[in-house]
Amino acid sequence: MQFRKDINGLRAIAVIAVVIFHFFPNTIPGGFAGVDVFFVISGFLMTGIIFRGIEADNFSLHRFYIARANRIIPTLAVLCGAMLIFGWFYLSPVDYYSLAYHSLASITFVSNIIYCFGGGYFGENAHNLWLLHTWSLAVEWQFYILYPLILVGLKQLFTLKHLKFLIIISAFISFLISVGFTQDYKDPAFFLLPTRAWEMLAGGIAYLFPLQLNKTKGKILEIFGVGLILLTYFLANEHLVWPGYYALIPVLGAYCIILAAQNNSLLTSNWLFQKLGSWSYSIYLWHWPIAVFIYYNSLPMVYSIGGVIASVGLGFLSYTFIERLQFKNNYKSFTSYLTCYPVIAMGVICAVSSYVYLNNGLYTRYAPAQALVYQQALEALDDWHYPDANLTIDGLKIRFIQGETNENILFIGASHIMQTYPYIEEQSKKYNIYYLTKNGCLATPSFKNPKWSCDNLQNYKKLFQQVTFKKVITTAYSFDSYLPDDVELKDTEIKRRITEIDGLLTYFKQNAADVYLLLPEPKGQSFDPLLATRFDLPLQLDVQAVRAQFKIHEHIISQLTTLDRVKIIDPISFLCSEFCDVRDDQGFYYRDDNHMRPWYARQALQYLHVIIDL
Repeated sequence: MQFRKDINGLRAIAVIAVVIFHFFPNTIPGGFAGVDVFFVISGFLMTGIIFRGIEADNFSLHRFYIARANRIIPTLAVLCGAMLIFGWFYLSPVDYYSLAYHSLASITFVSNIIYCFGGGYFGENAHNLWLLHTWSLAVEWQFYILYPLILVGLKQLFTLKHLKFLIIISAFISFLISVGFTQDYKDPAFFLLPTRAWEMLAGGIAYLFPLQLNKTKGKILEIFGVGLILLTYFLANEHLVWPGYYALIPVLGAYCIILAAQNNSLLTSNWLFQKLGSWSYSIYLWHWPIAVFIYYNSLPMVYSIGGVIASVGLGFLSYTFIERLQFKNNYKSFTSYLTCYPVIAMGVICAVSSYVYLNNGLYTRYAPAQALVYQQALEALDDWHYPDANLTIDGLKIRFIQGETNENILFIGASHIMQTYPYIEEQSKKYNIYYLTKNGCLATPSFKNPKWSCDNLQNYKKLFQQVTFKKVITTAYSFDSYLPDDVELKDTEIKRRITEIDGLLTYFKQNAADVYLLLPEPKGQSFDPLLATRFDLPLQLDVQAVRAQFKIHEHIISQLTTLDRVKIIDPISFLCSEFCDVRDDQGFYYRDDNHMRPWYARQALQYLHVIIDL
């Protein structure tokens, strides 16, 4: 295939957006869509390689795979190796443990699956993940593995003409899957191949069904494509469900630019875009760890400018001294592949990452007292006990605990109701316990979580129509969740929530003998084992400083008019004295900065005994 300057320039358009988004997210709020553009380019190029081989009857799967390994693995292996060396000297064992795990996932191209269950691309934890950006490489690699295998297999059953139309059908099916999953399964839809394949297949369609355009029409189509991509960059944002319908805009934009085939266009073929396009893979790989480093150290915004410059500089060096290396592409036997340098590099990174991970970030290299703190912090990570729903009532998913009587108690709310489960499960014997919950949600009707639906919680009346409750327990913790940043809009939303919470409590009182409102539990960075060990934070917090974090909750509660007959429980008064401790000899109390570990919940939530005591 003739070198396509327009596609190389399109790479620049993609990488510029991604880099600026990660360093200055408010400047290009939809810059993350640059990855979608990359996917289209990959699909176009891979389809071209495969179909040219199939048409010439000389396509070789093993040569295809080794060529992809030679292209992708060396730079990725150097990045992972550099991060492992950096982590040894700079990171706490807790962070180093996580880095090693993610390095192993990245070099084996399964990081998209790991991150799918790790809080999401836009989650609060994203800037703690040094190799988060490798998710897109994993998606592409999985596509590279399956795509030629499927095509070679189908070639035995279909003609080339039919095979081309099967790709169109497959793209359409993948798009429908993407749309269907994006609303309710946002993270899987974002990270996994089945919901992303259509973007790469769109590039394949551009290769298989090219257009013959005159110069004028080609320019118009190119400008239209660039316009669609820029429209996405500036109008999309992290609160959109993605990819779904919205990703069709940048994908169509990239598709149009490829079809336009303007190889000497000023828009894509200029000197700057050609250089950035050539360095784009390396820039992409190196920029994210730099962005995480700035966030990790809470550096001021001016450092982000340096971060962009460093990303481009490292990208140039990486392209010059790593990407341009030529590796052998033809091997006589399977065992001879073991001598392939990228495969060797992959094996070394796997071995080192596994060693660090299996030895818990090598925390034992520290003095015993400090090593114990690191050990306890590692034990606290992801320590959570809230089982899947075991009961469905009128479509509502419920966690149910069988009691010895016919009287029922309802716990309703988000994760701060969920964390009471270990204590209630152990202590409650007489009541039937129902947990109706949804992470990050309020049961009030207008509340919206931008990441997922709150229907399971907000349709609570369906449950009351089926079950009679003696007691209802809810929490005040989420009263301030997802409030607007604009002061005026925020005040309006707070007033609406006050009205709706009043209505919620009134309904509970009308349908239960006793209603309990749990005030927020202590929170803070010192409670987070990861942050506490990373920054050597104090292990005690002044109780007044802890309470000061909940001023907005105090305001909302003070404005409620339906608190008569609502029993209020203040966990802070039970869990703290003059100070709030964050750990004891058994370890850290919390698994993050605001969620209790199961053992601590069983030990500390004795203030709930009044609820389950007949």
